[in-house]
Amino acid sequence: MKIHSLITDSQALSDLCARLARSPFVAVDTEFMRENTYWPDLCLVQIADENEAAAIDPKAKGIDLAPLLDLLVNNDDVLKVVHAGGQDIEIIHNLTGKTPFPLFDTQVAAMALGMGEQVGYSNLVESMTGVKLDKGARFTDWARRPLDKRQIDYAIGDVTHLIAIFPRMLDKLRKTGRGQWLDQEMERLGDSANYANVPELAWTRIRLPSRKADVLGRLKAIAAWREREARSKNLPRGRIVKDETLADIASHPPKAQADLSRIRGLSASWAHNEIGARLIEAIENARPLPDAEMPAREDRKPGLGKEGALVADLLKLLLKVRSREADVAPRLIARSEELEAIAAGQRDGLQLLEGWRYDVFGKDALALVEGRLAFSVRKGRMVMSELSPE
Repeated sequence: MKIHSLITDSQALSDLCARLARSPFVAVDTEFMRENTYWPDLCLVQIADENEAAAIDPKAKGIDLAPLLDLLVNNDDVLKVVHAGGQDIEIIHNLTGKTPFPLFDTQVAAMALGMGEQVGYSNLVESMTGVKLDKGARFTDWARRPLDKRQIDYAIGDVTHLIAIFPRMLDKLRKTGRGQWLDQEMERLGDSANYANVPELAWTRIRLPSRKADVLGRLKAIAAWREREARSKNLPRGRIVKDETLADIASHPPKAQADLSRIRGLSASWAHNEIGARLIEAIENARPLPDAEMPAREDRKPGLGKEGALVADLLKLLLKVRSREADVAPRLIARSEELEAIAAGQRDGLQLLEGWRYDVFGKDALALVEGRLAFSVRKGRMVMSELSPE
């Protein structure tokens, strides 16, 4: 495989992308910094196919990333291979409004192959290739220039190893008939809605201080205000106002801007500056949350009282047994909230009752909660048996 020098000019990038566009698949990774900013600061993009690999410097003066972004989001003929790619996809979505497609995430594939629920990249590489990665450069400040050879070699290794791993994983998935198991997960990973931070929905990520419509209406308004302030200043949300302070303001709103100086977590200067004025304006313009937007009560899960919680625990045990037998990570089959839902009597809209999940686990989960399946221990081993109808 040819390893290119760091690409810093538009023509070299355009030529590389033209060649990669003829490949059936490419491996993609990014290096970024986001500790001090709202938007992730893209510092490096690594990409490879079976013939060549390169690191691209998006901070290089005058470089045009359009050919690269076009390859990633507008070329459906090239499969994009990532590992735990959520943050990489978020960055691409921020730049283009689109997500890479089609996608293959090797961390998700590892779950389908029984390699663990969140296997790390270095562990995956070592288990599949025997190569032990040098982790010395992983805490690099990728925004600093110049990058030295060790840093660039480390970064490119993330895609060269991915290129070697992907065909092996694909072969195993085909042999086990589990390729289709990933389709739903890849669709979810590539759904643009997952990466669009809509200010009016920001309140849903905050622990609710109350279920009163007026309190939640204020929370919605000031969470949207914070989102816009953070974007405009390119600062982390918590640098503007922390979640707990927002919740406190929503529950106990100040009557005037001067009162902001007495709120824990806010600077005293907000009592007379412009950002404080904008916060007060958001509070004053807030309206009670409409009934249609009210979040469901946790205790509205039908019937999940103490007995239902015990049933959910039995379902978790059953999931462990069936996932071990199928050699697949439990998290890929069902999540805790789904087990609680089926224990509480819900049947509609659950992934575990559809497709391969139903065959591997869902049908037995139904049998257990409906009294048609029982646990027992025989010769030190847990077994399950069907119960005859009464």
